[in-house]
Amino acid sequence: MLTCSIGITAYNEEANIGKLLQLILDQRLQTVAISEIIVVASGCTDHTEEIVREFARRDSRIRLLVQPQREGKASAMNLFIREARENVLILCSADLQPSLDAVEQLIAPFADPEVAMTGCHPVPVNNPNSFMGFAVHLQWRLHHELNMAGGFKGGEMVGFRRVFARIPYHTAVDEASVEPIVRGQGYKVQYCPQAIVYNKGPETVADFIRQRRRIYAGHLDLANLLGYKVSTMSGGKIVTLLLKNLDWRPKQLLWAVGVVALESYGRYLGRRDYKNKRNHTVWEIATTTKQLVE
Repeated sequence: MLTCSIGITAYNEEANIGKLLQLILDQRLQTVAISEIIVVASGCTDHTEEIVREFARRDSRIRLLVQPQREGKASAMNLFIREARENVLILCSADLQPSLDAVEQLIAPFADPEVAMTGCHPVPVNNPNSFMGFAVHLQWRLHHELNMAGGFKGGEMVGFRRVFARIPYHTAVDEASVEPIVRGQGYKVQYCPQAIVYNKGPETVADFIRQRRRIYAGHLDLANLLGYKVSTMSGGKIVTLLLKNLDWRPKQLLWAVGVVALESYGRYLGRRDYKNKRNHTVWEIATTTKQLVE
């Protein structure tokens, strides 16, 4: 039996945290056990903490850690790592809805002692018949194809061994910061396509750009700090996968061109932020990503 600790980072997630906790409690487990569920609430001004406390009264495995001020996801992640009891950990944001066997699928590969990080398969709930929904579905489909082709993109929910004490506190790309630390010690990473988690992508151009520039700036900073480039930094790989998965119908083709333009602009802004040393550690929330539906 593989036992894990689950960490959830939350900032003003009253609309989502209860559903996530219930889905975790309802997980179908065969070879995996969840010994604790730690919620790190950072600077919450809504009812997030009260909802978590109510769940904690019903299940003793749930524990709430409160950061009075919002210090960034990396800080919350490091607090979880420090407080967790197990050597195999799962980290996820509070705005996700994992499928009922996601934890089993994500943790089962750790039966191999050479595996020290796993990544899930995010599936957006956005309407693919709108431009922004199309953009989000295209983005995650390319990430999935990249993973299936031998690359690695950790995604919204990751598993990892406690083979390090912390990640850099100033990073804006927390999951991506785990990958070079794990690989640098000779461990393997593994994509788990059956570990499906549902998420919500941006529904406005402004939120899409805000998210993409922060991530690209974070990846550039990670490359400078640790000398490691994540797989999505390779424009050639992404373009090759895009061409292989292109929908040649006129509207979809035009939309794909628009998505490429938005991604390019986001990367341009991210590079400018990196050069200007703009700090994305505590990032501006893309509010439309928080409105999940069951």
